[in-house]
Amino acid sequence: MRPPTLNIFPSQPMHVEPPSTKASTGLVSPATSGSKRPSGPLMELANARNDAPSGHEPAKAMKLRGGSRKGPTSSSEQEGPKTPDPKTLRRLAQNREAARKSRLRKKAYVQQLESSRIKLTQLEQELQRARAQGIFFGGESLLGGEQGFPLAVSNISSDAAVFDMEYARWLEEHHRITCELRAAVQEHLPENDLRLFVDNFLAHFDEAMNLKSMVAKTDVFHLVSGMWKTPAERCFLWIGGFKPSELIKIILNQIEPLTEQQIMGICALQQSTQEAEDALSQGLQALNQSLVDTITSDSLSSPPNMANYMGQMALAMNKLSTVEGFVRQADNLRHQTIHRLHQFLTTRQAARCFLAIAEYFHRLRALSSLWLARPRQE
Repeated sequence: MRPPTLNIFPSQPMHVEPPSTKASTGLVSPATSGSKRPSGPLMELANARNDAPSGHEPAKAMKLRGGSRKGPTSSSEQEGPKTPDPKTLRRLAQNREAARKSRLRKKAYVQQLESSRIKLTQLEQELQRARAQGIFFGGESLLGGEQGFPLAVSNISSDAAVFDMEYARWLEEHHRITCELRAAVQEHLPENDLRLFVDNFLAHFDEAMNLKSMVAKTDVFHLVSGMWKTPAERCFLWIGGFKPSELIKIILNQIEPLTEQQIMGICALQQSTQEAEDALSQGLQALNQSLVDTITSDSLSSPPNMANYMGQMALAMNKLSTVEGFVRQADNLRHQTIHRLHQFLTTRQAARCFLAIAEYFHRLRALSSLWLARPRQE
């Protein structure tokens, strides 16, 4: 064999192999070239070195496994999850129910705001369209040449403006229902079929009473002034509407023939209605006089005594609030009179009665249109 490569700085002689190398070669590759395993003291030393770490490794592994897994430290962990008591469960259920109701209230509130916004937007669009077309006249639109007295929109409240527009719609629907009732009468429909048209007319009349009841809460003087009516209608205005006793006189000759019992009932209705009208008129007149006495109880000199002045105004305000009660009572009297007439009459007579009432007010509106369109003398 060739000698190994020359080592420049040999630590040991090259021809002498260190014992440790022999031992390591015997430990690392014992089975190379079919050589026998070394024995004797070197073998025992190698076994001792191999057994030392293997003896400590199981203990260390057991220590690591024991440290990574904690054993049961308390009795509560051994028992498992604790069930809440009934009081806690009841409180949780109440909290869930309160949260659910809160979500529902929030949803309803959002929906209400959205519907109010849509309604307000539609109302603004209608007002703008009415101003642009020039058909907003005191709450009545241009229906078949009928015009009301021109009224500036800025002079009335928002509630009154809404009422005027709703009343204009009511007039349009009233015209359609009246035409249907007139056609049904002219076609001589049976009583049962004709009753549907009569009931429809009566229900539409009730809608006008409901509209007036709504605006009476916010702007009762708009009803009393009659600016939602045409000029000719305002000539016959009585506490925010027509006088029912006078209406009975007008239509009495339009629904003949009447039986004796019907005549007696209608005459009694007219008398009781007129007595109620007189009572309301006297009450309103007494209110007017009381208001005059209240605001003139102190000297009318200027500047007035502010303490007395404010006291007068406060007392007058309380008395003036009773006007709404007079308007409501007058509307109730008108409502009861129309329904009592319907009870006294047959279906065909009631149809002719309602057509006569509609034609009467239609002619008053037509008279107002002619008056406004009359030629003016310079």
